[in-house]
Amino acid sequence: MTELASRQTRIVESWLGPWEVIQDYSWPLQDTLVLHVRGQAGDHIIKASQTSHHIAREIEAYQKVLSGITAPIPRLQHADLDAGVLVTSFLPGELVLHSTNEWSPDVYRQAGEILAQIQVPHGMSGLYVVEFLSSVERLLVDASGLIPPSHFEALVNELGQIQSFPIQLHFTHGDYQPRNWLAHDGMLSVIDFGRGAQRSWVSDLVRLQNQQFLGHPELAAAFMEGLGRTLGTEDLEILRLEALRESVGTIVWAHRIGDKEFEEHGRQMIVRFLDSNAR
Repeated sequence: MTELASRQTRIVESWLGPWEVIQDYSWPLQDTLVLHVRGQAGDHIIKASQTSHHIAREIEAYQKVLSGITAPIPRLQHADLDAGVLVTSFLPGELVLHSTNEWSPDVYRQAGEILAQIQVPHGMSGLYVVEFLSSVERLLVDASGLIPPSHFEALVNELGQIQSFPIQLHFTHGDYQPRNWLAHDGMLSVIDFGRGAQRSWVSDLVRLQNQQFLGHPELAAAFMEGLGRTLGTEDLEILRLEALRESVGTIVWAHRIGDKEFEEHGRQMIVRFLDSNAR
């Protein structure tokens, strides 16, 4: 997607009046336009898509959860679910990913503090693990031939041993990592809620544990200090399961878009998962 559809353009103009593009942040691998724009009332972010379900999820996240918290996140200003377009406030800052801030414990402490505000409790679910197992089984079908046979068999055996148990749900970001953190004058903010959903709270730890936390226990410690939580026995078990789904999902998705490096990242996640079982 390279530009707003005509209907989306008319809608945005009705909200903002005349506006100009300052910077295009769109990610070419997803059918979502992300624009930093300037209108009569200042700077804004426009997000739009005619096909991606992430727009609907982000609108719902803002309307049902995020409007009630004071964390440093963008604020929803306008949204049209049918047209697939929303406008939020613009937050200044530099992406933490690939910057010096990516390895700063203070950044991770702040990230933990923000996540503690974002993760609003939702209630208990007796179906979460059942639905989790079904989703991993579907992913394994798609991953057939992409995972070494011995690893594939071990994952199938692991699934067969998992028993369902109730899970406390929280609102989760769904992609909580430095590519969605902004640093500005020493302060952190968090963006992009297109994967926001009700999940286990530990699901927001998986990507960090398999990327920045590897070999950097000081970052993990600072993050958990900010979050104000510790991982109990049940949390660790759920985290293992979340890592299992993430690893297989990563391989399937990366293979689909032709990202061989990211596909290999998923395979390494499986190795770490199986190694943790062996211990």
